[in-house]
Amino acid sequence: MNVVQVIERVNNAVNGIVWGPYMLILLVGTGALYTVWSKGFQIGKFGLWWRETSSTLVKKQAEQGKDNISPFQAVMTAMSATLGVGNIAGVATAIAAGGPGAVFWMCLSAFFGGMTKYAEVVLAVKFRQTDAKGFFHGGPMYYITNGLGAQWKPLAVIFAIFATLASFGIGNMTQANAISGSLEKTFGVPTWLTGVVVAILVGLVIIGGIKRIAAVAEKIIPATAIFWVAGCLVVIIVNIAKVPAAFGDIFANAFGLRSAAGGVLGYTVMQAVRFGIARGVFSNEAGLGSAPIAHASSRQKDPVKQGCWAIFEVFWDTIINVNTALVILTAGLYFRQADGSVLSGAPLSIASFSSALSSAFGPAAGQIGAIFVSLSILFFAGTTIIGWSFYAERCLGFLTKNNPTVLMVYKLLFCIVVVIGARSELTLIWSIADTLNGLMAIPNLIALIFLSKIVVGLTKKYIETGSSLG
Repeated sequence: MNVVQVIERVNNAVNGIVWGPYMLILLVGTGALYTVWSKGFQIGKFGLWWRETSSTLVKKQAEQGKDNISPFQAVMTAMSATLGVGNIAGVATAIAAGGPGAVFWMCLSAFFGGMTKYAEVVLAVKFRQTDAKGFFHGGPMYYITNGLGAQWKPLAVIFAIFATLASFGIGNMTQANAISGSLEKTFGVPTWLTGVVVAILVGLVIIGGIKRIAAVAEKIIPATAIFWVAGCLVVIIVNIAKVPAAFGDIFANAFGLRSAAGGVLGYTVMQAVRFGIARGVFSNEAGLGSAPIAHASSRQKDPVKQGCWAIFEVFWDTIINVNTALVILTAGLYFRQADGSVLSGAPLSIASFSSALSSAFGPAAGQIGAIFVSLSILFFAGTTIIGWSFYAERCLGFLTKNNPTVLMVYKLLFCIVVVIGARSELTLIWSIADTLNGLMAIPNLIALIFLSKIVVGLTKKYIETGSSLG
């Protein structure tokens, strides 16, 4: 048994625990509890949080200080890590492994996940700290120690360690792997070359810290998101006649309606639930505790106002996922192929776009579809790598009291791992990323449950007075 096989066996054992039924209940259940406690804030107060977020996109963000970033830059930094390969390759992997029903469970987990991430951000802003240079530091490690008390610090340390390790999986290797795989398939670019180039570009950005990361994110993320959704809509319109059947497959497969007669009802539903929620969390990161690290850097003083951006974040992430799913389902290439192979990940997304456009407009259009997906993955995944490097930097800062040597060594190592990830095998990387996601989510979700009264109290005060401060 070689080293890779040992790693795979150990990872599979741990993964079976952290993504078992109890973890799924904890993830979705936490969001469900916050939905009940807040009286359905994400639906009942839709107009309120929508005004606090989308309506401000057309307004110039006021400068409130040179040391931190604007609320919009904070959410774009968080979305740079949120919108990534999970929206393209992750959705494809969920459908290939869990069937069309995985899309339903992905959306359901996102509905409750919006409130989970809202709670994370509210607590992150509420309990953040300011360093000697005037920069805000926040996230689960701070709301655990400052909110629950010093005796809970071991839980904060566990989170910081798992999040740092996760940065090499969800935030690095899977992203680099998707970029190199798509560029190799579409343009024939060697994976090692892609890894080196991406590593250099990432290094140039992350060396500048949060200000440079935020500046890059606020320019690239909105444009890339609009670009992807527009491309998806073109394919969906081309296959519009197949859309009703796609929705039918989603709901039927989600509850195993077409598998009951075959005696595999339980297995079919469990696969859909498992991969739908797992890939949904990989995509929107609700419950992981990662996004609040970026939101805590915002100049926004009101925790609830910044929390509204968290719901906005999950909302648009889900819109993008649904568009991706409809492209894949209407193309119908997620079944086992004639040669016995099964498409998954980025290749499935690329093939779906190419097939639809080629059938409608000819082979040249099909090639354009492949190029479109490859470029989208490049920008989505590239910004995710940058965003996650910041998350881990803040976690290491918490563990080492912002030791500059440790942080610089981490950045160098992070860039090296980009090259390794670009040349690695996809299946094991995805599985390791899933495991690390589950491990870092556990201490965060525990804190969210114990600090729920604070979140609910701040939310109630904001609804009644227009501010949660004072």
